[in-house]
Amino acid sequence: MSSYLEANARERIAKLLDAGSFVEFLPPADRIISPHLAQLDAPVSFDDGVVVGRGRLHGGTVFAAAQEGGFMGGAVGEVHGAKLVGMLKRAVAEQADAVLLLLETGGVRLHEANAGLIAVSEVMRAVLDTRAAGIAVIVLIGGANGCFGGMGIVACCANAIVMSEEGRLAMSGPEVIETANGVEEFDSRDRALVWRTTGGKHRYLLGDCDAIVADDIDAFRIAAMQIMQELKAKPGLIELSLEGLEAEQAMLAQRMEHFGDAADPLEIWQHLGIDAPQAVPMLEAAAFARLAQSIRLKGQA
Repeated sequence: MSSYLEANARERIAKLLDAGSFVEFLPPADRIISPHLAQLDAPVSFDDGVVVGRGRLHGGTVFAAAQEGGFMGGAVGEVHGAKLVGMLKRAVAEQADAVLLLLETGGVRLHEANAGLIAVSEVMRAVLDTRAAGIAVIVLIGGANGCFGGMGIVACCANAIVMSEEGRLAMSGPEVIETANGVEEFDSRDRALVWRTTGGKHRYLLGDCDAIVADDIDAFRIAAMQIMQELKAKPGLIELSLEGLEAEQAMLAQRMEHFGDAADPLEIWQHLGIDAPQAVPMLEAAAFARLAQSIRLKGQA
């Protein structure tokens, strides 16, 4: 077993894709760095915190990007965003089988302010353009920093999201919510609450992610391959449609109606039919998967 959580960006890509198949674009040797950080006497990275390139997954040609959570928490700046956009555009030009985004980020790099915000918006557009070209975009989330801010929106623009229990996904991070609305609204120091609210288990139970896997790079690899195969069999589902947006909006309205008064995910899990919601955080991946399947079957009955 190889921990996704403990691996860095290059280790994740190397072990996720077919052995020896990954070719990196703009590697550190090219020294493409942020033009803004040096002016602020901030440290730079020769890959600007993101690894992008082309490889193979189960024989299929894929383009992949992995954010490096160890550099500025994976935050997006001008060059970082441009590398993501360029990779997505090249995937379209070469008609790749899929694009994999290994996201680990707190969102926009505050050091670069508007440049970072523009970069994230360009990534969103590029993701949707990639889907419009019939190429599936699959997001993997399992790093220590989670996936927050504008890149949380990018993740939700993709065709599918794979998470581990250790992964976290949200628009606003816990500290941001607490700063804006006070500790009474959300206590960012309550780590159990943070994981209950933004972690992989809660996202899977709500339907915000399509697969939840153990903290194992091979498990992420298998899930990504399965989703690629499913989408290849149903190419009409890859492009974002008006019907898809309307269905998503209806689902969100229904969620607010059912769970809008809940103060804690434990209450939501109970509403979903889980008899012992307090036990959910301690369940191993296999046991949790069985529980989630039983809840889904109840909902279909």
